[in-house]
Amino acid sequence: MNTQKNNPLHGVTLQAIVEELVAKYGWEGLAAKINIKCFTDKPSVKSRLTFLRKTPWAREKVEKYYIWTFFTRDGIRK
Repeated sequence: MNTQKNNPLHGVTLQAIVEELVAKYGWEGLAAKINIKCFTDKPSVKSRLTFLRKTPWAREKVEKYYIWTFFTRDGIRK
């Protein structure tokens, strides 16, 4: 199996990323930390995934925040 040791997002779905962030911060907390309207306007995992898949800049913000929240600088899970 080809592993990507320097890519903490390898094998992690966008759904898992959103669900973990929501579990840690809640919708309101996540909206405060990532300034994207989709987290404040009637949020649900399904509707957020649709938006994030169609909006690369928003997806990138969420992925970067996920890495910052759950990984150390060397890519190891906290």
